[in-house]
This record gives sequence, structure tokens and C-alpha cells, in this order.
Amino acid sequence: MKIVRRVGVAPKERGSASGQTCPDIFELDNGDFAVIGREATAELDPNLPSDAARADYERIVIITRETLVRAKRDIPDA
Repeated sequence: MKIVRRVGVAPKERGSASGQTCPDIFELDNGDFAVIGREATAELDPNLPSDAARADYERIVIITRETLVRAKRDIPDA
């Protein structure tokens, strides 16, 4: 599995002082997406809707609204 491209703009373009350690979204060579964000599983797991579930190997990750909004143009429709 390999990263094909960044989805959205680089952290530095979103105001990161270092330009290196911020939420990010990447498209993988198999069509999936990888996300760098703040781990929040313990905080949000008890609040998942009744029709949502998380496997033991999955984590809930938070990215900023700006990260996702600025990635919208790069996310394919299909």
C-alpha cells in the first residue's frame, strides 16, 4: 500500500507554523484514504450512534473542519 497523493492542501497552506504536524488526508494506491488526525477513540466511542460500530483495530480520528473543506475539491465523486 502506497500514498498516491495528498487530498487538499498542505498543512503549511492551512496556517501550520511548522508546516509539518497537522491533520492531513491522503489517497492510497488502492483507492482508500488515510487520515492523520488527533486520536479520540476513548472520548467519542461511547457517543457513537446506535447504527455505528468500531472494530477493535479501528480508531476514531479527528481532523479539523478546514482540513476536510479544503480537501473537498480533490475528493472524487465516484
